[in-house]
Amino acid sequence: MRGLWWVLVVLWLPCAWAETVSEDPRQRQVLEIAEQLRCAVCQNQSVAESQAELALDMRRTIAEQLAAGRSEAEIIAYFRDRYGDFVLMRPPAHGSGAPLWWAPLGLLALAGAGAFFYLRRRIGREGDA
Repeated sequence: MRGLWWVLVVLWLPCAWAETVSEDPRQRQVLEIAEQLRCAVCQNQSVAESQAELALDMRRTIAEQLAAGRSEAEIIAYFRDRYGDFVLMRPPAHGSGAPLWWAPLGLLALAGAGAFFYLRRRIGREGDA
């Protein structure tokens, strides 16, 4: 039993000198905004995920604008004005972002129509034979 206490004390000692980790709320806010923006270099990653030099610059710009007192909407509008709707991870479903939302549906409709006519013609040939 006495050996168990020593093991517990030895395991507890590093915890006594450990520092508590505190998160900077501004850094959390930078990452929340960066998650909404697409890296123009990587294209399939958000600015928060990307390690490209441009993404690092964009995160620095976000932090600077937050320090200057700009809101999240103003910062996103800044990047949108600079890079267009493409920089948004969720582009709008109207205007220049509409093709990004409607193109998959159009392609699906074309594929369905093609399959319908192909099968209709194929079934018609089998009925004639």
